[in-house]
Amino acid sequence: MLKKISFSIVGGAFFLVPAFFPVTRNFAPGLAVLCGILFSIFISNPFREKTSKITSNLLGATIVGMGFGMDLMEVLRAGANGFLYTFAGIVMGIGLAIFLGKKLKVQKNTSYLIGVGTSICGGSAIAAAAPALKAKSHEIAMASAVIFALNAIALWLFPVVGRFLDFNQIQFGYFAALGIHDTSSVVGAAMSYGEEALEVGTTIKLARALWIVPVTVFLSCFIAEKEEGEKEEKRKIKWKVPWFIPGFLLAAAFVTFLPDLFPAAKDMVSFIGTHLKSISKYLMITTLYLIGANLSKEKLKELGLRPVIQGVILWIILSTVWCIAIHTGLVNCVK
Repeated sequence: MLKKISFSIVGGAFFLVPAFFPVTRNFAPGLAVLCGILFSIFISNPFREKTSKITSNLLGATIVGMGFGMDLMEVLRAGANGFLYTFAGIVMGIGLAIFLGKKLKVQKNTSYLIGVGTSICGGSAIAAAAPALKAKSHEIAMASAVIFALNAIALWLFPVVGRFLDFNQIQFGYFAALGIHDTSSVVGAAMSYGEEALEVGTTIKLARALWIVPVTVFLSCFIAEKEEGEKEEKRKIKWKVPWFIPGFLLAAAFVTFLPDLFPAAKDMVSFIGTHLKSISKYLMITTLYLIGANLSKEKLKELGLRPVIQGVILWIILSTVWCIAIHTGLVNCVK
């Protein structure tokens, strides 16, 4: 009972403290993940079964909520500007993952899952690609553990690098969206950097996440091994679009177009949108705490050395390339 109460109090604090004390907002996302990990490892997460089920939906809900505070036309412009960069990053990431996997003799499916998770959107991409590859549970767990560990590091490291290189808000939004695996860590890192970085980073990251669909189709058709007796023409394509992407776009469309259709409701829509976005930002910090608390000692033991080396090298190369490209102006960072 004491564990449950303590766990709940800490989670609630990560929602309430940043809301009422602005000075804590810059470091709250990173601290939330770290506290969740430490609580889980040294005390244990008393709600592990529940938090492992609800975190993905909570994450999606916070992203949709943040859409209520964004202009749809700016979202679409930012997504279009980041299209070429996201495509280049995915091709480079999956290509390097295949190369490193062969050199390090990592299992084929694990290698592809690490590549997809690094190149597209972390755990969501792994979850979408796993059935297409017919990946086994231990392969999914291995790839997920590697990506999760690197996400936690990125949440702390990227804002430090951004400030050291004097990135402006828009530049950091691109840097986070292109260089960090998972949507939650992109949002957390960008949130700690600034409001404009959060908007740009979230938008480009969601545009990057849309590549789940064509990449999953490609894996299903050309990479996945056929089951015994399965004919090529009868192979099923398994893919899905994360529900929070259309939800985010619909939320942005609501606050963008409704005031034009109903001018009398303009103030009310602005009020609702502003407060939903604020609530979602603080709920995201609590969600990061729960995500950190899902890492257990058992998951840490599952990490084999070779997949970890593959994931770390791949991430370092990709994030360094994007960092240099943004710093030198090769990436045209426009909102």
